[in-house]
Amino acid sequence: MTIHALHSGLDTIWVVLTAAMILLMEGGFALLEAGFVRSKNSVNIIMKVFADITIGTLCYFLLGFGLMFGSDLFGIAGSNGFMLNGDLSHLKLSISTDTFWLFQGAFVIAVISIVSGAVAERVNFRAYLLYVVLMTALIYPIAGHWVWGGGWLGKLGFQDFAGSAVIHALGGFSALAAAILIGPRKGKFMPNNTSSIALPSNLPLASVGAFLLWFGWFGFNAGSTLTATDVRIGHIAIVTMLSAAAGGAATLIYTLFRYGRSDAPSVINGSLAGLVGITAGCAFVSDRAAILIGIVSGLFMMAATNWLEAKRIDDPVGAFPVHAVSGIWGTIAVGLFASDGGLLTGGGWHLLGIQLLGLTVLCIWGFVLTWFALKLINKWVPIRSTDEEEEVGLDVSYHGIMAIHTSPEFINVDDYFIENPRENPN
Repeated sequence: MTIHALHSGLDTIWVVLTAAMILLMEGGFALLEAGFVRSKNSVNIIMKVFADITIGTLCYFLLGFGLMFGSDLFGIAGSNGFMLNGDLSHLKLSISTDTFWLFQGAFVIAVISIVSGAVAERVNFRAYLLYVVLMTALIYPIAGHWVWGGGWLGKLGFQDFAGSAVIHALGGFSALAAAILIGPRKGKFMPNNTSSIALPSNLPLASVGAFLLWFGWFGFNAGSTLTATDVRIGHIAIVTMLSAAAGGAATLIYTLFRYGRSDAPSVINGSLAGLVGITAGCAFVSDRAAILIGIVSGLFMMAATNWLEAKRIDDPVGAFPVHAVSGIWGTIAVGLFASDGGLLTGGGWHLLGIQLLGLTVLCIWGFVLTWFALKLINKWVPIRSTDEEEEVGLDVSYHGIMAIHTSPEFINVDDYFIENPRENPN
């Protein structure tokens, strides 16, 4: 065996393993969101995650990957590589194209899962399926090409190692557009400018989801090296850990002194905010900068959560504060703290300016394209569930089953489909 073959084999094992870690994050999304919403909508959360994985994967294979990583066409989109066909030698990979696709396919599923949480408990499931197609086949891949596929932002020098901007800020602003357009859950906001709280159905479940996401994030960040022999892997892992810990600690201490108690949902989201914040700069910033990035991410997340409440925007799981706001800060932090080119490390204003430009474009792209996509979908399928469906719960309304049953273990199949006409195969 040659040294080249050994190197390629090690890289392949590394990328496949980290891709699997990222795919496990979907279990984290499912548990986190199911724990945060009311129990009558938890099956719907799980089904949306399965839609992300199944439909999203196929759409990315058929169209999205080619638009993202195909040969550059005017800096805007890829022109080949659809269904992995065509010459992709321009990618200059040490691994096979199949292996690279698997890793990138795991990323695209994470993007759409961000939007899923923001519209929980009131989105029409059929409309959501159509949006999954548009996000994974068009919206995200084109933006991804600009940064990672040889497009115009990457050529300008925009730095986003693992996706604070491309995945999280874009996904978070897409989530914001969807939440505004679909509107709040019934009873969330009162006419007298007060808001009510829908208590999470299962916080232990949500915390396990957060731990799974935290675990998968090591694959998210360290796996973006795409090689097992990159000496930065250890550093990427430790700054990922430090930022997540700092984000969680900041929200724990903040809520303890602000409200007189440590608020569990806030601490969960604070840790996730720290993970989002470090994702862009995990290969570029120091350990101490990572701690600061995590602290600020957690506090910005809290501020954004309060802003949503003030603007009467309903985001049941905090998708916008966690992903968009922390993603913005994390991307800006690269321009501030990057060891090569950061403003506060002697690099001047150039990188920071490029980071701000790229952020602005990606956030606008996610918001506007999602807005128009949902408007288009709404012409054929209502994007909002009916009042009756929302009142009964989306589990029964769309899937004909509850998360927890107290009825007899066995029932007649015909009776089941009569009582659940949406599921009747006849």
